[in-house]
Amino acid sequence: MSTFSATTDSEAVVPADREAIWAALTDPVLLPKLTPLLRSIEADGDRWRWEMSRVSVLGVTLSPCFTEQMTFDAPHRIEYTHAPPAGRTERTGADGWYELTEVTGGTRLRISLTLHVDLPLARAARPAVTRVMKAVMMRTGERFATNLLAHLQVPATR
Repeated sequence: MSTFSATTDSEAVVPADREAIWAALTDPVLLPKLTPLLRSIEADGDRWRWEMSRVSVLGVTLSPCFTEQMTFDAPHRIEYTHAPPAGRTERTGADGWYELTEVTGGTRLRISLTLHVDLPLARAARPAVTRVMKAVMMRTGERFATNLLAHLQVPATR
């Protein structure tokens, strides 16, 4: 078993009120509707259990579920850290943050996400696994952005 990680960072000015964006990012019922591959979130206070759709990486199929410790600094910042329940091992986890800053014309939304996954693959597979992880994260991020803008009723621009 080897641990593989990939990180993505993004930043955009969203032409919407910070409070509306904050409400979307802190809603465990809405987030799965906005986020591809995210099936559900079970929120228990500041501990959220994320259930993802099946994903295949180099012939290994997994259905990731992981628990995150959420820290909310309304309406400025959300941080999350992988925090499996005592006595439980989770093969997948995430660490990262969302940062919301009011700017002229809307809200600057900065996102950092690092995914970690244990797979029954040799460390030599790291470049290929990382490439696949980053590609999936990029596509998921693009769809999330599109869905968030639609939810906020912001016209799409191209």
